[in-house]
Amino acid sequence: MNTPPLYRQLANHYLDAIRSGTLKTGERLPSIRLMMEKHAVSLSTAVQVCRELEDYGVLEARPRSGNYIRQPDSAPKPAPALAPALDTSLYAGIHEQVCAVLKASQHSTIKVNFASAYCAPELYPLKTLQDNMIKTMRSDAYLLGAAGSTCGNGALRNILARRALASKTHLAPERIVITNGATEAINLALRAVTRPGDTVAVESPTFYGLLQILESLNLRVLEVPASAHTGLNLAALQLLLQGPERIKALIVVPNLQNPLGSIMPDANKARLVKLCAEHNTVLIEDDTYGDLVDSEQPLSTLKHWDRTDNVIYCASLNKTLAPGMRLGWISAGKWHDRVEMLKHTQSRGCEVLSQLAVSEFMRTPSYERYLRRLRKTLTVQREQMSTAISRYFPIGTSVTHPQGGTLLWVELPRRHSSMVFFQEALKVGIQISPGDIFSNANRFDHFVRIGCGAPYSPRIDEALQTLGRILKNQG
Repeated sequence: MNTPPLYRQLANHYLDAIRSGTLKTGERLPSIRLMMEKHAVSLSTAVQVCRELEDYGVLEARPRSGNYIRQPDSAPKPAPALAPALDTSLYAGIHEQVCAVLKASQHSTIKVNFASAYCAPELYPLKTLQDNMIKTMRSDAYLLGAAGSTCGNGALRNILARRALASKTHLAPERIVITNGATEAINLALRAVTRPGDTVAVESPTFYGLLQILESLNLRVLEVPASAHTGLNLAALQLLLQGPERIKALIVVPNLQNPLGSIMPDANKARLVKLCAEHNTVLIEDDTYGDLVDSEQPLSTLKHWDRTDNVIYCASLNKTLAPGMRLGWISAGKWHDRVEMLKHTQSRGCEVLSQLAVSEFMRTPSYERYLRRLRKTLTVQREQMSTAISRYFPIGTSVTHPQGGTLLWVELPRRHSSMVFFQEALKVGIQISPGDIFSNANRFDHFVRIGCGAPYSPRIDEALQTLGRILKNQG
């Protein structure tokens, strides 16, 4: 087999980069001189490479500017993005179905995203945080040249501990570890108290990301029924704790559970903490959504009822303040030393600049004012979304009415499949979260989670009308 000449090999190299999207239309190709240096070729070879690409119709020479990638006139237009078949074979060990659903969404052109649990970017105090970052950088020119503490910035940990007092929770600042969001906090908690093969109980339905974490750590999952009114079913949990299978840990979101939006009554919180302590089951609390509850008075946490240091408290600012900063924290109590070492081993300390910028904002009265505005805004958005879903979706659809947050849990008439609904919605550029991914059991096939984090608009209204038509056509 004859080897192609060098100029053609290089031309094919750049063609492959263009086809794969590494080099995009409108971008500048390396200059002749740079191409000669990078590939150690002669001037004539570099020129021939450019001529070859021009012949293929993918290169445009602009006078006094250089060579630019162009879309050839004869190139076929890309087909509309369709939801691919959900191939789960690539994701063994990290919850195949969840990964396949997320991947299918990434491969589609999303116009309206109802799958997100975040607020719209314009609702976050981004300008304030940006200004704080600039001030911080000006006051410490060497900030980025120093590694941060494994446990995180002391000022931020002090603020978090003081704020926890409002929810009747006592956290020692020196025993708080700043993490890369609640995801890392829960990872650390699980790694601190379990070993591969152990059984961990979760609410059902539960956040799909948690199922990914548990599977990636080779932990067995036991699902405990939960309701949209009071959260975890304590009677069902008690039966499981008394059963033959040892439950090493239980993960619970007591305030605005994802996806149900439920709030656990105080009496249930106290009983749950006592029940887990009696059965030597570590209770891992995720309080990511607590600050989004429609109440001026913060709700109590599970940690408030903890008398035996059996509750590991995890939380995050990802939903309430700045998703791009990925700031969370964990207060692991008697497991603190192990968590600190696991954090150091896993990712070292978190980036310091964002911690300083956030602590500067959180220590002012402006932070509470911001949270009050955000909660009021989200209340309006949830009501508007709920009303529209009831108007446009088929008769028999039921929508939860959570007391805060950005999520609605929608039950469709049983003849509808959420996975089919998900794929049909992707075809028209609308992303939803199918109920199947919130459980390992096939119990939520006719449910979907709808995010309400964006201000209601004609575009959102039109998207909900479209979803309603899809469902009615299925029926």
